[in-house]
Amino acid sequence: MVSVHTQFVSIYASHYTVTMNKSSIGVSPIIVVDRNSSTPFYKQIYDAYRTAILQGNISPGQQIPSSRDLAIDIQVSRYPVLHAYTQLLAEGYFESRKGAGTFVSSSLPEQLTSVEGEGSSSTLELSGPRPVARRCSLYPAFEGSPSLRGWGAFGLHQPAFDQFPFQIWSNLVGLHSRNPNANSLHHIDPRGSEQFRETICAYLRTARGVKCDASQIMVVSGSQQALDITMRVLLDPGSHVWVEEPGYSLVRTALIAAGCHVNPVRVDSEGMDVAAGMKLHSKARAAIVTPSHQFPLGSTMSASRRLQLLNWAQSSGAWIIEDDYDSEYRYENRPISSLQGMDVHARVIYIGTFSKVLFPSLRIGYIVIPPDLMDRFVAVRVTMDIFPPYLYQEVLTDFMRMGHFGRHIRRTRQLYSERRTVLLKSLKSEFGDALEIHGADAGMHLTVTLPAGVTDREVVERAAKRGLWLWPLSPAYYGKNRRQGLILGFGSTPTDWIPRAVSQLRSAVTG
Repeated sequence: MVSVHTQFVSIYASHYTVTMNKSSIGVSPIIVVDRNSSTPFYKQIYDAYRTAILQGNISPGQQIPSSRDLAIDIQVSRYPVLHAYTQLLAEGYFESRKGAGTFVSSSLPEQLTSVEGEGSSSTLELSGPRPVARRCSLYPAFEGSPSLRGWGAFGLHQPAFDQFPFQIWSNLVGLHSRNPNANSLHHIDPRGSEQFRETICAYLRTARGVKCDASQIMVVSGSQQALDITMRVLLDPGSHVWVEEPGYSLVRTALIAAGCHVNPVRVDSEGMDVAAGMKLHSKARAAIVTPSHQFPLGSTMSASRRLQLLNWAQSSGAWIIEDDYDSEYRYENRPISSLQGMDVHARVIYIGTFSKVLFPSLRIGYIVIPPDLMDRFVAVRVTMDIFPPYLYQEVLTDFMRMGHFGRHIRRTRQLYSERRTVLLKSLKSEFGDALEIHGADAGMHLTVTLPAGVTDREVVERAAKRGLWLWPLSPAYYGKNRRQGLILGFGSTPTDWIPRAVSQLRSAVTG
């Protein structure tokens, strides 16, 4: 089976060829010339370069500035610089390439294997653990899950990159790069570009039934930053917060690191069980929910549960944080309006992202904030990173206003529907009733629960050896009663690959 990674790279490479050597940056190491020293300038320059090379501060193959540029930088005559360069060339530390310039010799790796500079990090000896903030220990160590190691069938949160209109996108990026708006280059608005916020607002009103205007929107670096900012504004150490059980693990991590109490509330076919949450802790400060497509089980919160949740928030003075991460894709019925659109008391903070429908590394999301809270959100945002980068906001504004975004959504919705249908048929053909399927009506993934005695983490490891990139279900649970299952993304898996991939999945499940 040809990997999707290979397919995507070939598509991408047809548009872009990268020829720049990452070491060829033409930047000089820090060279300080002591004008009161008896050591000649050329020797000081020679010693500085030699030390930098031996300590690994500049690498073999790295370009160095011309003698003229260095002389200007350190404010000396060009002659001592030429003298130093000549000596370094003669000793083999430098090499000259005709028409290209002067570089650190590419043959140096072999020569340097036995040479350690006095300041090399390999010679550092630590007397004990370095002190860090106590809250750092609350973050779990990042684990390189097999699902993150490669690109292929069933990768979660992987859209169909081969369907993205890269030529259009690159043209817009080039246009805004070549003709930058001076105001956009310098304008500092912590909420983001006004034009972009207006465009997002128009989209949310139409497609998601969100009640907002542009002044309520803040552009952020994805939904995770949106959650972080929201938590900083609304929650205090010791606050109790309802989270979905099972749910998105990074939500729990962020809450624990903030000193909050995580209250896991079970999820069923109607979404979060609000009555169970009230029994668990009726005075919780907030609830974090994915009502349109619950992650990871995929249920849609029913109208009665939505009203229960809104009534609870209003009566108890609590907040609802709605993460609407992939609501663009529904297959069995019409899109479900946002929970925020039903809110008449401004108790809902609405979070969305472009990462799922376009590409994850875009890192653009947004928050819809009640007007009376915007000042507090802005204060936190300025403290974190002042304001969001503007280039892709400008590009995405045009991409949406020119209709490319809407066309891409319609095209991929049809594509994902076909892939989902084939995946469901293949699972039924290979497993019969051995797997229970959840959340296949929407989004870019579905979840299956495994037969008794089968451990999802072991299946994930075996599947990775077959080129399948699965997410285990059990880490999505906070409590000890963890169901064993698999989260299968189908966005990036071509339709004709799916039957064979499911056959390989059966081999991984059966061991």
